[in-house]
Amino acid sequence: MESLDAVSSEIIGAIAIADSLDVLEAIRIDALGKKGRISLMMRELGGMNAEDRRVAGQTLNKVKDDIANAIAAKQKILAAAVLNERLEAERLDVSLPSRPETDARLHPLSRTIEEVIAIFGEMGFQVAEGPDIESDYYNFTALNIPPEHPARQEHDTFYLPVDAEGRRKVLRTHTSPVQIRTMESNDPPIRIIVPGRTYRSDHDATHSPMFHQCEGLVIGDGIHMGHLKGCLIDFCRAFFGVDDLPVRFRPSYFPFTEPSAEVDIGCTRQNGALKIGAGDDWLEILGSGMVNPRVLENCGYDPEKYQGFAFGMGIERIAMLKYGIPDLRTFYDSDLRWMRHYGFLPFDAPSIHAGLSGGGV
Repeated sequence: MESLDAVSSEIIGAIAIADSLDVLEAIRIDALGKKGRISLMMRELGGMNAEDRRVAGQTLNKVKDDIANAIAAKQKILAAAVLNERLEAERLDVSLPSRPETDARLHPLSRTIEEVIAIFGEMGFQVAEGPDIESDYYNFTALNIPPEHPARQEHDTFYLPVDAEGRRKVLRTHTSPVQIRTMESNDPPIRIIVPGRTYRSDHDATHSPMFHQCEGLVIGDGIHMGHLKGCLIDFCRAFFGVDDLPVRFRPSYFPFTEPSAEVDIGCTRQNGALKIGAGDDWLEILGSGMVNPRVLENCGYDPEKYQGFAFGMGIERIAMLKYGIPDLRTFYDSDLRWMRHYGFLPFDAPSIHAGLSGGGV
């Protein structure tokens, strides 16, 4: 057996000058591994007599422990050096400016819906909602739409497969079914607006298979056409921000109102540009009328006692007019460049509560 003092001094000396964890691991294996120098000496104890084995064993165990302790201590020093070197190499300059963040934008549709709700909210209207999938009764029949009306045809309306009862539901073509549901479950007076998604089989620069409408309904005792005109004139002037905006009511036809009227606003067209306000031209923006007595009867109301008016507008259409957006399809393109141009910063947009002149219902 080699001299233990010489072996211990040699190994501990090598540990002291080790300059990396890899070198230290090699020293550990050479000394304490299965075929290491100390391990081989431990095997030689089997050939000694009992007394010599006892003495040599104690000495070997002490040398083994000293080497293991020296390795552990050196390992901590070298690991700390590696960590410090890594921290030095990965140091960040916290004085550098942070990466610029992209400001979020409010979609023009969301903004327009908020504006419409705020304006009518100041007139005392409440928001009502209903399902996107409707029965034929609520979407057509209860609204006095005859069986031969073009809106009931396959080329205009999205029909769902036949259900277990042999009936076909539809994706609602307008938000008017919510008016019926509201009248069925509430007694007058009623004053609601119904913003929501609607669906029609059409797609071009001014039409989309899915689009948004906002309809309004007022039912009460003594409601007349003057109330309708005052309400919509105030809305148009508040929404477009033009105090003296000309508003014209033109006779029209809708199955669910009688009499019915298209609502036009004044504008000027020059060099391909459209300007909302007093001018030499008119632009149609929404439909309206007094609720047809048949619709009131379908909902259980006495048309001799209660009257009302209704109106409806396309959210995309009025947004396009107000914000100068030329193509409806771009509302749904998810183009961030378009959003940065037409979108609104949530806290920097002008107040949506200004502009009401009074005089509504």
